[in-house]
Amino acid sequence: MDTPPQAVPAPDSSPRVHDGVPRHVAPLLDDGVFSPERMKAEREQAYFNDLYLLAPVAYFVLGLDGVILQVNLVAAELFGLARGHPGHVLFRSYVHEAFRHDYDQFVQRVLNSSEPERIQLQVQLPPPRPGAREAGLPVSLLGSADPNGQALRLVLEQAEGKLAALERSEERFRRIVHSAEEGIWEIDAQALTSFVNPKMAQMLDCQIEDMLGQPLAAFMDEEGRAIMERNIARRQDGIVERHEFKFLRRDGSTLWATLATNPIFDSSGTYLGALALVSDITAQRAASERIWRQANFDQLTGLPNRHMFLDRLQHEAVHAKREGACLALLFIDLDHFKQVNDRLGHEKGDMLLRQAARRISERVRATDTVARLGGDEFTVILAGVGQLGGIERVLQELTAALALPFMLDGDTAQVSASVGVALYPADAEAPDTLLRHADQAMYAAKSAGRNGYSYFTPALQQAAELRRSTVREMRLALAQDQFEMHYQPIIRLSDGSIERAEALLRWRHPLRGLLVPADFIAFAEANGLIIDIGEWVFRQVVRQARLWQDEHGAGFQISINKSAMEFRCDAALYQDWGGHLARQGLAPGAIVIETREAVLLDEGRQVVDRLRQFRAMGLALALDDFGSGQVSLACLKTADIDFLKIGRSLVGELGRDGAGQGLCEAIIALAQRLGLKVVAEGVETASQRDLLRAAGCDYAQGYFFSRALPAGQMDRLLASQPTA
Repeated sequence: MDTPPQAVPAPDSSPRVHDGVPRHVAPLLDDGVFSPERMKAEREQAYFNDLYLLAPVAYFVLGLDGVILQVNLVAAELFGLARGHPGHVLFRSYVHEAFRHDYDQFVQRVLNSSEPERIQLQVQLPPPRPGAREAGLPVSLLGSADPNGQALRLVLEQAEGKLAALERSEERFRRIVHSAEEGIWEIDAQALTSFVNPKMAQMLDCQIEDMLGQPLAAFMDEEGRAIMERNIARRQDGIVERHEFKFLRRDGSTLWATLATNPIFDSSGTYLGALALVSDITAQRAASERIWRQANFDQLTGLPNRHMFLDRLQHEAVHAKREGACLALLFIDLDHFKQVNDRLGHEKGDMLLRQAARRISERVRATDTVARLGGDEFTVILAGVGQLGGIERVLQELTAALALPFMLDGDTAQVSASVGVALYPADAEAPDTLLRHADQAMYAAKSAGRNGYSYFTPALQQAAELRRSTVREMRLALAQDQFEMHYQPIIRLSDGSIERAEALLRWRHPLRGLLVPADFIAFAEANGLIIDIGEWVFRQVVRQARLWQDEHGAGFQISINKSAMEFRCDAALYQDWGGHLARQGLAPGAIVIETREAVLLDEGRQVVDRLRQFRAMGLALALDDFGSGQVSLACLKTADIDFLKIGRSLVGELGRDGAGQGLCEAIIALAQRLGLKVVAEGVETASQRDLLRAAGCDYAQGYFFSRALPAGQMDRLLASQPTA
C-alpha cells in the first residue's frame, strides 16, 4: 500500500539498510574539509544554487545518503517542502513504490558516471487534503554528481506535452516570481531595467512602472555605481558573480543588498542582459557593523580600542619606515582617577573619561590617532613629527588641559596626567617594544611627581627590567617561604615594659640578602601582589600573637602595616579575617592595623567601608607617621582611631629647640583628650625618651630600645622581662 512521504531521522554513522538501499557512509570530517579547493567548490556551489532558485523546473541537491539538502522554488512547491529548511526527508520516499528499484539503479549510475544520467519514472506527491490520495505523476529525472563528490543534483521535469509543459511552467514561474521573498531584477544589454518583481519594487519603496526603463545606476550611490561599472564587463564575459551593493530607496534611506547575477545570451552567444536575484542584507550589514565597532572601538569614549590602536601603530610604523620619517607615541595615564571613582561613583568616573578623551582629541591633529587602552590609560600616535619642539607643544597642551577641573553633572573633580613618550625609530622599531617603552616613560613621569611627562631612556628600560624581575622573584618568594616577620618592641614609657610590638616584613633573598620593605614593596603595590603578601603577613602575625599571648599575657598586641591599595580593594578579600581571629581565640584589639594619613584623607567609599570592616572584626586601628601630612585631630575622631603614632621627623626635633618639644606636647595632650593612646616612633636617644615620658607619651619605639628582631630573638627579649 502506498503511503505519503514521511520525514526520516538524520542518518547516523553506522551502515544500515533503508528501504532496501544501503546508505553511503562518509566521515563527518576529513583532511580536505578546510582545503582551498573545497572552499572554492562550496562558493561555486552557492552561486550555482542561486541561479537555479528561479528555474522553471524542479531542482534538488541530495546528500550521498539520499536526504534532500536543498530545493529551488518549483521543487519546494511541488513536494510541499520549506525551501529554507527541507528537513531530513529522503527523495526516494517520493518515488512511486513500483519505480524504486529503477531509481536505486539510476542513483548508482549517476554516482559512478562523469556524465548526466536520465530516467523516466513516477513520483507520488503529498495529497492536497487529509485522507486524499493522488496517483503517481510521470516525471523525467536528470541526475549528475556534484564536482566535489559530496552531493547529487537532480532536475525533475513533468512528462507531458511540450506546449502544456511550457504553459504550466510559465504559469508556475509567474506565480513564483510574484510571490518570491527575494527581489528579481532583469536588465537589458544597456543596463536598463526590463523587469522587476513586486518584492524588488517594495524593497526600494518604488512602483514597478517607475523602475522600468531606468538604469540600474539610478538607484545607487557613487560607491555602488563604481562597483557596478567594474563588473559590467565581467557579466558580459559570462561570469556569474555575487556582490554587495548600496542602493538608495525613494526616501533616501540606505538599502544594502546582495546581487547574484546570471548573464543572459541568445542562441548566437550575443549578450542580452542579466538576471539578478536580490537579497536585502541591511539588517545583517548593520549587525556586522556593530560587531566590527565593538571589536575595534571603545564603547565608552568612541575612541579606537587596544586592538585598533595596535593595528594603526603597525601601519604608521611601516609608513614611517618607508618614508624615512619619525613618529612619537604618547602613553597617558590619569593621576588620581581611582579616587574620583571611589568618591563620586563609576557613573561620574565614566563622564570624566569621556571628557578627557575629548580634551586629548582636541589637542592633536585629525590625522593623529587617539585611543583608549582601558581604564584611565590613553595613547596618542603623532605621525610625521619632524622636530621635538612640536612634540613638546602637544605635551604641554595635553597636561595643561587634563589638569583643569572636570564638571561632572553638579560635581567637580580634578585629576592630572602622567605622560610617557617613546620615539620611532630612535627608541624602538617594533610596535610592541615602542609601546612598552612609552609605558616605562609614563611610569617615570609618575615617579617624578605626576602631572608631567617623561621621555624614554635606556635607564628607564633597566628600571623596568628590575621591576619585572623583582615581581617574578616575589611570587617565587611567597611559594618558597623566603619572607619572614621581624618584630620591633614598643615600650611602655611609664615602666619600660614591652606589651606590644610592630610586625615588619623582611625578604631573605637568596642572592641579595635580607631586604627591607623599601626595597620591594613599591613593586608589589604596582603589580597587585601586595594583596597576597598582606594576606600572608596577617596569618603569620595572628599565629605569633596567639603564641605570645599564651606565654606573656593575654594583653599582648601586634601591629601590622597596611598600604593604601589594601584599603581600596574588594571587601571579599578580608571576609575570613574575623573568623580566623575567632578560631585562634584572639580577643578584640589583639591585632592593630596601621595606616598612613593619606588613607584617612581618602574619602572614597571603599576606604571608609574597609575601616568599618576592620573595626567590626575586632581589629584596632593606628595612624602611622602622624605629623608628616595634613590630617587634623578632628579627622582622627571621625575615623575611630585607637593609636596615634608621632612620626620620626617630629621626634627627631626633640631637644633641638623648644618649638619641636612644644608641638609634641600639644599633640600628645590633644590626642589623649580624644581618648587615643600615643606612640612615638624613631626614638634614638635617652634624651628623646625622657622628654616624651615627661610630656605624658604612652609608648615609644626606636633603635634606642631595640631594632626589629626575628621572632626567636623577640621571644627571648620578652622572656627576659621581670614578671609583674
